[in-house]
Amino acid sequence: MEKLVSLAKRRGFVFQSSEIYGGLGSVWDYGPLGVELKKNIKERWWRSMVHERHDIEGLDAAILMHPKVWEASGHVAGFTDPLVDCKQCKNRFRADDPRIKGTPGQPDAQCPVCGSKGTLTAPRQFNLMFKTFMGPVEDQAAVVYLRPETAQGIYVNYLNVQQSSRQKIPFGIAQIGKAFRNEITPGNFIFRTREFEQMEMQFFVKPGTENEWFETWRAERMKWVEGLGIRSEKLRWHQHGKDELAHYAADAYDIQYEFPFGWQEFEGIHNRTDFDLTNHQKHAGKKLDYLDPKTNERFIPYVVETSAGADRTTLVVLCDAYREEQVRGEEAAEGGDQRVVLKLKPSLAPLKAAVFPLVNKDGMPELAHRIHDDLRRHFNVFYDDGGSIGRRYRRQDEAGTPYGITIDGQSTQDQTVTVRDRDTLKQDRVAAGKLVEYLTQKLAG
Repeated sequence: MEKLVSLAKRRGFVFQSSEIYGGLGSVWDYGPLGVELKKNIKERWWRSMVHERHDIEGLDAAILMHPKVWEASGHVAGFTDPLVDCKQCKNRFRADDPRIKGTPGQPDAQCPVCGSKGTLTAPRQFNLMFKTFMGPVEDQAAVVYLRPETAQGIYVNYLNVQQSSRQKIPFGIAQIGKAFRNEITPGNFIFRTREFEQMEMQFFVKPGTENEWFETWRAERMKWVEGLGIRSEKLRWHQHGKDELAHYAADAYDIQYEFPFGWQEFEGIHNRTDFDLTNHQKHAGKKLDYLDPKTNERFIPYVVETSAGADRTTLVVLCDAYREEQVRGEEAAEGGDQRVVLKLKPSLAPLKAAVFPLVNKDGMPELAHRIHDDLRRHFNVFYDDGGSIGRRYRRQDEAGTPYGITIDGQSTQDQTVTVRDRDTLKQDRVAAGKLVEYLTQKLAG
């Protein structure tokens, strides 16, 4: 994991937030390549959920919501983790931290950091929502929360969307947005952070059909994840046991990936029943039932939720793409016999191609700049004329750039260039005027 974190900083994927001030715990900034990769993942999700389907609409709800929303959802009373403190080293932990030996609050409990015994406090409940104040006066009447999930913005807008879009149940609402959780023990790079981005879709169905739709969306979501190019042997399902289920769920499955730190979830599919809409109807005093135009039947819809972490999915893609390889032949002579490469799916790669003049003379830079300027109207491409061609290849391998375009002496004579494939290292000779068509075909999918 350390190697991936180092590469992420070196190549501009992810930086520690506020690094010049020593950083801020488990808050990260996406650099030039990271923001492109994450954007490509989010756009692929949005396209599959909203643009390619007739039964899902998009939404962008506000981060700040009426505080009663979180009372109705159960977050004010129940969105808590058990917290323990070490009185010796002042560190804080979740009470169920597997590193803790003994029972917190008892003399046999041992701090996992300083090793002191009997210094851990008894567990106390800690609410994970960030609290702030709206308006000029900081009192209880002005309390609002940074949303801990995006789903509630969908539920309170479900009738607005349904009526304005003229959708009929079953239909869904999709949203991508920031959420915030004051985690006690965040960590593992961008896996568990206090500020994160969710890609959620809530699918509203007639009661009695939720199990069928639940299985449908399980299959759809695994198919989409595999479409990111993730190795199937690194993926598995995990069904929540009764002790794991959230307060709103009748059934839940996680899609897990085998990270360097073990199997962990990055997307969940949940049968939320009618819990959320029923509670909002009760707390708001507004009818949220649906009238079926065919049967004249009124009911509160059940909800099947698909909830993916955009940051976690980005980490999955990075982990799965990371390779250390030995190369031979001309590649080894030019750039060394070892390389680090991100074998990203080409359509997800932040940069689609890099343009290299072999040397900075004999008309090669001028032609390279013209090719670069032409390509950048169609793709995100990079120009690099620094160092040997082998070193430039290696830099782009680490960036996950699928194609390297080299302009050499022959290029100035016949207007053809060499296109190197990142994964196979195979090189094709392509007419400069055909590069857009060539890359478009290669990047499809």
